[in-house]
Order: sequence, then structure tokens, then C-alpha cells
Amino acid sequence: MMMQNYQLQYQKVRVETASPGELTLILYEELYRRLNLSRHQFEGGNIEESKQNVQRSRDILQELLVTLNMEYEISQQLYQLYDYYLRRLNDFIIHKSIEILEEVIEFSKDMVGTWKQALQIVKSGNDQ
Repeated sequence: MMMQNYQLQYQKVRVETASPGELTLILYEELYRRLNLSRHQFEGGNIEESKQNVQRSRDILQELLVTLNMEYEISQQLYQLYDYYLRRLNDFIIHKSIEILEEVIEFSKDMVGTWKQALQIVKSGNDQ
């Protein structure tokens, strides 16, 4: 219990001190974590818990959607991606196909890596 409190406190401080780019990374990381947890719960027969984590994942994707600045072309492309993966999560709930969930997990994993790279590029550009 004490370790969980430290983790919650760390996460709270991390979010409160994060830049907008870092907040986006935190969302991607949480999306990936929730989807993996959902997969393990689904494979273990804990369907209701799995669905709860899918719903939390959907909430994260919806948050990413509403925070897009549509003045940029990349935002329109991200909108289409987020919308597609929201529909895929709905498909997973309906069809209970682990392959569908794996597809969304792979997307979230790729976005974590891509966003980390983007933040590193921005940071290295600011250091010069």
C-alpha cells in the first residue's frame, strides 16, 4: 500500500510539472499500460476488468482527440488515427478478438516511441 502511495505521488508531481508535450507522452504511456493490462485480464478470463480498462483507454483517446489543434495538418491526420483506434476498441468489445486489441496495443506502443523521439528532438534543439 505504501509503495502505491509513492507511485501515485510521483505520477501527480510528474503531471503537474509536465510540459504540454510531456503530458501527451504521459497519455500515450497510460494508454499503452491500460491496453496491456486489458489484454492480460482478457486472457485471464477477467472480461469485466478488461472492458473497464478498454473504457479507460477510450477515454484517453477521446482526450487526445479533443486536445488537437486542428490548425495543423498533422492534427487532422492524428484525428483520423485516434478515431480509427476508438472504433477498433469498440470492435474488440463487440467481437472479443484479441487480434483487434493487439492492433491497438501496437499503435499505442509506436506512439510512445515516436513521441519520446519527438520530445528528444525538441529538447536537443532547445539546448543548442
